[in-house]
Order: sequence, then structure tokens, then C-alpha cells
Amino acid sequence: MEKTIHQGRNIKRFREMLGIKQEALANELGDDWNQRKISLLEQKEAIEPELLEQVAKVLKVPVEAIKNFDEETAIHNIQNNFDSSVVNAGPTINYKCNFNPLDKWAEEIAENRKLYERLLQSEKEKMELLQKLLEKVK
Repeated sequence: MEKTIHQGRNIKRFREMLGIKQEALANELGDDWNQRKISLLEQKEAIEPELLEQVAKVLKVPVEAIKNFDEETAIHNIQNNFDSSVVNAGPTINYKCNFNPLDKWAEEIAENRKLYERLLQSEKEKMELLQKLLEKVK
């Protein structure tokens, strides 16, 4: 038994997922469109191919997406893929760090302190050299 796809409902789903209001879609489709006409369009099970193509272009989705989207199949796929990804994810979920971040942080602080002390010593040497130069000039 082949399941029929409700194209109008699919237009509504895509429009809502994209955050587009019926009025905005009507404005994009042209002057002869309004919110009420979009509402009626979304209630139609089958939509004329030319109109379907025009709506798909405005929504920036492939025509096939509107023609073939089946919510039950999508939900089934999401549930199955999510469940299997959780089962297969094993080691990444229980990842154990092989070093203590606080130890690394303490090492970085010690390294910064050493760099600061070397910089300070360098500045002291510069000051001594400048004082000697000033004394020679006097």
C-alpha cells in the first residue's frame, strides 16, 4: 500500500521550519496572493507542478523535498540514527582525560613567572646601562 504525500502540509512544514509567515510567502509569490490563499494552498493534498515549483523556489527547497517528504519516515530515521549513534558512541561519551587540567594550569603559571622574571632582569640591565651612559655624558 503506497502512502500518499500531502504536498500542502509539506509546504506548511517547510515554511514553518524556515520561520516564514503565510503573509511573507504570499508577498513573495506575487500580488494575486494573500494569507488566506496560502492557507488554502497548505490544505491541498496535491498541488499543480508549476505552482509547486514556484513555491519551492520561494522557499529555496527542492521540489522533490515537498513532493516526497514523509514525516513518519523522517521521525523513524531520526530515532533509529540517534539510538544507534548513542550505542556506537561508547568511548567518546566516557572519555577519560589522561592529565590533570589543574596541573597543566599550574605549569603554565610557573612558566609565566619564569618569563616575567627574565623580562624583569632584562629591564634592570637596560636601566643600569642607561645610568652608566648618563654618567659618562655628565
